[in-house]
Amino acid sequence: MNIALIGATGFVGSAILPELLSRGHQVTVLARTPSRLAPQTGLTVLAADVLNAAQVAQAVAGADAVISAYNPGWSEPKIYELFLQGTQAIVDGVKAAGVRRLLLVGGAGSLLVAPDLQLVDTPQFPAEYKQGALAAREALNRIKGETTLDWSFVSPPIGLAPGVRTGQYRLGADELLPGQGEQPAGISVPDLAVAIVDEIEQPKHLQRRFTVAN
Repeated sequence: MNIALIGATGFVGSAILPELLSRGHQVTVLARTPSRLAPQTGLTVLAADVLNAAQVAQAVAGADAVISAYNPGWSEPKIYELFLQGTQAIVDGVKAAGVRRLLLVGGAGSLLVAPDLQLVDTPQFPAEYKQGALAAREALNRIKGETTLDWSFVSPPIGLAPGVRTGQYRLGADELLPGQGEQPAGISVPDLAVAIVDEIEQPKHLQRRFTVAN
């Protein structure tokens, strides 16, 4: 497939890129600074500002699917505004390009930990991640109203961390998946990438959110 990838130099995107290439996909990366990515077989890097829907549309035109791991950075003071601005520009650009398949990477904050209680609304949710989590929740709420795209939205578990690729994971929907013992559920970034590329290759969550954990 021809896949357009946004956020390829970030925490999650940097694992999605090698997973896509290892499976033989042709990948077009949208990057503000293309020189940050080394040349690789199957990789095309285009300069594009994801806050600009017209630039997104031009860069993703002809793709079979778009994966967005866009995140302006947890230390960004305007993370809430920029996350939503970028996500909206990506959605608008993908639609303008005539691409139907879009997968967005969100966060764990909007997962339910009890009936009518999302993780981000619990007292123990870390303050330094709250604005980004609230933005990801709002992005999910907005994409739920999108009927013209074959979208999916993936929420990683609490314990998203570097690690090894096992190729194994559990799937869930809107509830936080249980962990082992007292530990919260987690997943390695390479295994999250496996789940994301699996969803692109064999969609199971069209116009739905899903979560994963080891």
